[in-house]
Amino acid sequence: MAETSQRVRNPWGQGERLRAEILAAAAKLMSELDSDEGLTIRGVARAAGISPGSIYQHFSDKSALVEGLIEYEFAQLAATMRNADEQCPPDALLDRVRAQMTAYCQFALDNPGHYRLIINNRPATPRTGPLSDIVQQVAALLQQCEDAGVRLRKPPQRAAIIVLVGVHGRVALEHSRAPASRAADIPEFVDDLISLLTD
Repeated sequence: MAETSQRVRNPWGQGERLRAEILAAAAKLMSELDSDEGLTIRGVARAAGISPGSIYQHFSDKSALVEGLIEYEFAQLAATMRNADEQCPPDALLDRVRAQMTAYCQFALDNPGHYRLIINNRPATPRTGPLSDIVQQVAALLQQCEDAGVRLRKPPQRAAIIVLVGVHGRVALEHSRAPASRAADIPEFVDDLISLLTD
């Protein structure tokens, strides 16, 4: 159980900073849990070094906290993918797809509880939510590949779905192992997957 830490009160008008600290504390707790079921307002408050009442100023209940945490975790995943993408030359389009999908897998393997939180919570509508955003991001990049002369075996949107389903399946296989593996051959797997979709 996380110990209560003494927290320095934020200056007046910095409520967003407290909200970010609450989400960071909740994310840290998620590293110790298999799912959000064990997440409690009191536990998050204790981890953040604040009173439970302070959380209710930003999140009306646990459901609202979990919803905020999903957005927070997806932002971390998106940043990880973006950082990987930025390591590639802008015109190395397929390398950028590979880098993003490898980073996706690594995030999921390194943060299993966080990843489950993202994928196990159904969005309000079928075509919205974190995973839909990732599909659109990959589809746009694959469209750029096609426009640059790369021959795709499937239209960019379908190819993006196939890529995401493939990497998700690989992550699920690794998560099913006890203890979960940190597969060293993930980059090779991603490369094989992308190669199956291109001529």
